[in-house]
This record gives sequence, structure tokens and C-alpha cells, in this order.
Amino acid sequence: MNPAHRPASLLLQWHLSDACNLRCTHCYQDEFEPEERGLADWQQVLDDYLHLLRTPSAIRGHINVTGGEPFALRDFPALLDRFAQQRADFSFGILTNGTLIDRSMARRLRHWQPGFVQVSIDGVAATHDAIRGAGSHARAVAGIQALLAEDIKVLISFTAQPDNFREFGEVARLGHALGVAKVWSDRVIPAGPDLAAQMLSPAQTSEYLHVMAEARAALPANSKTEIALHRALQFLEGGDAVYRCTAGDSLITVMPDGTLYPCRRLPIPMGNAYERPLIELYADSPMQAIRQPLAQEGCTSCGFAGQCQGGLRCLSWAVHGRLDQADPGCELAGPTRTPRVRIPIHSA
Repeated sequence: MNPAHRPASLLLQWHLSDACNLRCTHCYQDEFEPEERGLADWQQVLDDYLHLLRTPSAIRGHINVTGGEPFALRDFPALLDRFAQQRADFSFGILTNGTLIDRSMARRLRHWQPGFVQVSIDGVAATHDAIRGAGSHARAVAGIQALLAEDIKVLISFTAQPDNFREFGEVARLGHALGVAKVWSDRVIPAGPDLAAQMLSPAQTSEYLHVMAEARAALPANSKTEIALHRALQFLEGGDAVYRCTAGDSLITVMPDGTLYPCRRLPIPMGNAYERPLIELYADSPMQAIRQPLAQEGCTSCGFAGQCQGGLRCLSWAVHGRLDQADPGCELAGPTRTPRVRIPIHSA
């Protein structure tokens, strides 16, 4: 590995399988009946990730493991055993829809000691169920309660889209009432031909940011639930520090078939982790190209441009097919063009 570039830490978002018990309307997956891999294949990726963390000098790692739905997988508990054995090298979290977690599973999770379990809640019960399936809201809340009963740190994630973004405040209040550690949100990344109907407009994005800030301000001062405003553009409403995308730098994603992406929401193939070691793919020129800062068209007159770096690059990729365009949801952005060709990034 070229030692010239070395992040302070490296997050691996690992999608083990497309298998899932729900069919969410905004899901990024196309398939739900996958060819099932298991512990032997996963161990290869885990060993390669550990090698990447340790070479040429040790850095701290973190794995967010997900699916599909990870709790639907037969070998998932065995993988968590391996994670627990490597606690000195990396921490880990679990991203789940929460519907398959009962008290028995929560007790087992306490043994594995994940850093957190993140459960998706996408609105009030009726809205969440319309997005994720009938009864899924009640089952997700029951899963959260089982986790909290075992003193496991729980986060709630909320995916903002045109039909639900105004309900973030209700989800924040639910998180406070349950006693979760954090509620956070980001915007949906659209796919397919009907992009405009799936994504927030600039005006809706501005309203959504305001809704989030109001939800934070409305919680009691002594609430133990953090309403986190740490994603793209959220600093514009007095949120946390200016967010900059780190896909391909301190964040990488491995998909169920081994395809390496800079980020799940930025699906540009960088090679395959079952065919080449992660340490080679991470150092390869396509990933280096992703890491390079770009002058964002539409951001030249913005005082935040140097820090923000264009906001949600994955949204620009989805809409424009380019990484050098301003976040399509940003009201501060100037005019941008919509080219017919993508920036040439090719995996070896």
C-alpha cells in the first residue's frame, strides 16, 4: 500500500447479504433472494480489512455491519463472535430495521458488546408502515425497547423523503421518550427514472433542515437523546460542524457480492474484495480519484465551499452523473449544468 495516504481511522460499511424481511419503498436494492455467502467468505474480507488497518502502521477501524437485514442471516451470530475477538483492532455497530430483535437476541448482543445498534424509523406509525410494511413500526419500537432493556446503545436513523420529512420531529420525540442515545437523519438518494418525485427539492430541503433544528431545540435540556445535525447542509440551520463527504477516504463499502464502493449511496465500483485484497483496491487509482477534492460547479461563490465540498456528492452523482456538481438540494448553489456523460472513474 502506498503510505502517502493514510486516514486517521477507517470505517467499513459491510453489506453481508441482500436478504431482508421487509420491502421498503426507498430501498437501494434490486434483489432480495441472494446467493447466500457465509462465514468462510466473510472471514476473507475481515482478514483483508484487518491487514489494511495494520499496514504500514496501525490505525483504528470501525465496521458498520448490515444487509439487507443482518438478523435474517444464519451465520450472523458467528460473525459477531469474530468481531468480539478483534475488539482491540476495531469497534462495530449494527444497522438494522429492528423487527427481528427480541429480548433473547438483545441478551446475546449484550455479550458481543456492539458500540451501538442503529434502527430505522421513518415517521409516525402509519407513514413508517407505508414505507416499510404493515406492523413494522411497532416491531421496530419493540426491538429498540428490548435493546435498551439490555443497556445496549441505540441510535435511530430517519431517511428523509418528500412524503415524510416533516415528521422528523415526531421521530425525535419518540427517540427521547424511549431514551435512545441519538436520532439522526439524511436525505434519500433517488434511483431510477423518476428522480424528482423521490428527492427533496431545494425548498423542501431547506424546510427539512429547519424541522430538524426545531426538533433539537424542542427537547428538554436534560434529555439524554442527541438530535444530531452532522450530515450534508445541516450546519446551515445552526447544526454541528460543516460536513464533508469522506467516501473512499475514511469510508469504504463492501457489498454482498464483494463489490467495493466508496459509499453505499455512491455506487461507483472500485473492484471486488473477493477477487483482490482490500489493501490494493484502497490504494488503486480509481479510489485515489474519488478522494481528490474537486471544484464544485455551483459552489464557487459560497463561503462554505472549501469545507463543505459540494454537500451530498452521492446526490449529485444520482442526479447529474458527476461528482463536481453542487448538492441538488442546496438553496445556496448557483446554476449547474446536467451533462450527458459521467466523470470517467473506472476500476481496474
